[in-house]
Amino acid sequence: MRYRLVIFDWDGTLMDSVARIVDCMQAAARDAGWGHLEPAAVRDIIGLGLPEAIATLCPGIDSDRAELLRSRYAWHFVEGNDTPMRFFPEVEAGIAALRGQDEQRLAVATGKSRRGLDRVFRESGSGRWFHASRTADETRSKPHPQMLEELLAELAVPVEEAVMVGDTAYDLEMARAISMDRVAVTWGVHAPTRLADSRPAFTAEAVPHLFDWLQGK
Repeated sequence: MRYRLVIFDWDGTLMDSVARIVDCMQAAARDAGWGHLEPAAVRDIIGLGLPEAIATLCPGIDSDRAELLRSRYAWHFVEGNDTPMRFFPEVEAGIAALRGQDEQRLAVATGKSRRGLDRVFRESGSGRWFHASRTADETRSKPHPQMLEELLAELAVPVEEAVMVGDTAYDLEMARAISMDRVAVTWGVHAPTRLADSRPAFTAEAVPHLFDWLQGK
């Protein structure tokens, strides 16, 4: 066990949900009368809280239209879109291997809302995997480190015994802000060169490599 606490991002790190997020955000922008959003631009904001994501994607948007876009995104994501979302191959086996180690603690730090994370926990049966979680609507959005600080406090783990795993610079920079070790994964949304700027302790190019490294292999 390399770290007592492993904190995972969700979208693009554990779950292959990027295509659905992009489709739903584009549809919501059209519904709200904002117009077309480029897929690359939407991919780039994955990991931020929804208000922060909308403000970044739609500079100058007024509060009423931002709220309409937010509500339409939520509708599309829950009801209006059937793009499959699954865990990346071998994620479930990797989590099981970590959970088999005594004293290992696992957590989630995500840009999702609490309602959204709880929904996917129920639908995937994965809520039991984790000892704690934080979402963007119950604390501050990435890259601010507040959600990591709260997880450390809740689980009584010092920062030097914890690591953040994510596919975006937002994940890595919030860990870097409190001198927490961080691991980059390259199968998500941000390019390896961008992730490298955050000086990760390790960069995983495949799911088995990530979990082998976390287990100290």
